[in-house]
Amino acid sequence: MELIDWVVLLGTLGGITAYGIWKSRGSRDTRDYLLAKKMNWATVGLSVMATQASAITFLSTPGQAFTDGMRFVQFYFGLPLAMVVISATFVPIYQRLHVYTAYEFLEQRFDLKTRGLTAGLFLIQRGLAAGLTIFAPSLVLSAILGWEVSSTNLLLGGFVIARTIFGGSASVSFAQKQQMVVMLVGLGLAAYLLFHNLPANVSAGQAVAIAGQMGKTNALSFHFDLTDRYNLWSGLLGGFFLMLSYFGTDQSQVQRYLAGRSVAESRLGLMFNGFFKIPMQFGILFIGAILFVFFLFQAPPIFFNQVEVEKIKQSPHAPAFAQLEAEYAQAVEVRKQRALDLATALQQPNQAQVAQAGAALRQADTAATQVRERAVAIIHQQNQADNRGKASDTNYIFLTFVINYLPHGLIGLLIAVICGASISASSSELNALTSTTVIDVYKRTMKPQASEAHYLAASKWVTAGWGVYAILLAEFANSLSNNLIEAVNILGSLFYGTILGIFIVAFYVKSVKANAVFAAALLAEVVVIVFWKYDIVSYLWLTLVGCASVVIFASLFQLALNRRPARV
Repeated sequence: MELIDWVVLLGTLGGITAYGIWKSRGSRDTRDYLLAKKMNWATVGLSVMATQASAITFLSTPGQAFTDGMRFVQFYFGLPLAMVVISATFVPIYQRLHVYTAYEFLEQRFDLKTRGLTAGLFLIQRGLAAGLTIFAPSLVLSAILGWEVSSTNLLLGGFVIARTIFGGSASVSFAQKQQMVVMLVGLGLAAYLLFHNLPANVSAGQAVAIAGQMGKTNALSFHFDLTDRYNLWSGLLGGFFLMLSYFGTDQSQVQRYLAGRSVAESRLGLMFNGFFKIPMQFGILFIGAILFVFFLFQAPPIFFNQVEVEKIKQSPHAPAFAQLEAEYAQAVEVRKQRALDLATALQQPNQAQVAQAGAALRQADTAATQVRERAVAIIHQQNQADNRGKASDTNYIFLTFVINYLPHGLIGLLIAVICGASISASSSELNALTSTTVIDVYKRTMKPQASEAHYLAASKWVTAGWGVYAILLAEFANSLSNNLIEAVNILGSLFYGTILGIFIVAFYVKSVKANAVFAAALLAEVVVIVFWKYDIVSYLWLTLVGCASVVIFASLFQLALNRRPARV
């Protein structure tokens, strides 16, 4: 990066952070610090979106489309319906009870142990996810600066901790509103320049057609298969329950719309998110699909993670890897010619010629992919010898385009988008972890009679503690071979179903009491882990499995308890 990129990057991040802290000035107690009920619907909606749209979204989602096509968009199909249910049921109850956290309601409905169990499941899941959201932008800075990822984890984690401690919930929400605007502008510019950098004889329409020929625009799949991760049914049903749990019971999201000035403001913010999120994700995935076409005409590296490439070049495998790089360069050149042939064929109305050219391109792409897979196998072999996890380069694909093909200045803006998204999401997570820890654990069970000043100070210390924990987890995230966005969603699916099931019973199954739902939740979590461990269904169905298990087991346990003879 050049000086102009650093000016844009630091100016954007610094300006947004300063704005958030300035807007949140005057926080005097834990309600201001942890909840900040000052937000109109637009701020609520953009804050909710920004909490979910971390750097993982902007790094991994284009890579997801690059490797697997656009079918991941179906993951979000259940979101609008989930927003309707949450707006109708969850929001008015939370607002009427004036709760800090979603889990306070559960003690009123059941008992303290059920509240503690649910809060504990949230803390486990969200605490683990916080490490990934710090790790994602560390990939960016490590690639740019040539630093070790551990160093950038410390740098970004420290920035997140400071921003959250000094600003509180209001600072996070106000900053996220500006952050989303910058994100959307940056992505729009990236999409424009992606098309602009295509060969002069390849139009935008032809690029989309080529992406279709290569199976990258497969946004809809009507095939029903419980083991298939992304299809219409998993998105509508599994996605609905996952989104219902995430937005309805995850404190990192609940805290955002509890900050609404009224029930109406919270509802409008959620509905805005529900209907704008799918087009936004479609656009990001579309960028990934066109990015695949772009790299048909521009020679890509054999492995996008250049840190791993440099390590292998210093290893005993260097000669074999160099040979594969030469083979890959030849295969990529052949693929480029086949792509140009398809672009030419698309200018003609002859569908048979288009089909023939498309088949030739797919064959050339397969040949190049086979060479790449041999190179990746060498990298994995060396990593295994070094006791490191499998390396992945999916999260580096969009980053490679940003660094190597965008003009200076815009590079700084896109890096600011990626880093800022993670900082916003991480700040929301730390804020939510703090409120749950302080309100549901510390204040409720450890020190219930302290002053507001004490709880405010405790909140800041707890924020720092969770921040350090997230940094430590980020240090281990580099061993993940998964696409980061899938890793986060899989992690959430292991816990969201059980949490949602507890709330569904609380809202709708009035006959079930505390002991029955507590035992049901423990058993349901075991069921979810077994389904995941043995890959019985894809992860999008795990939330439905967990939720249904809690409702069914709780009803059966309560029925058994009701039939138990009374003690004399």
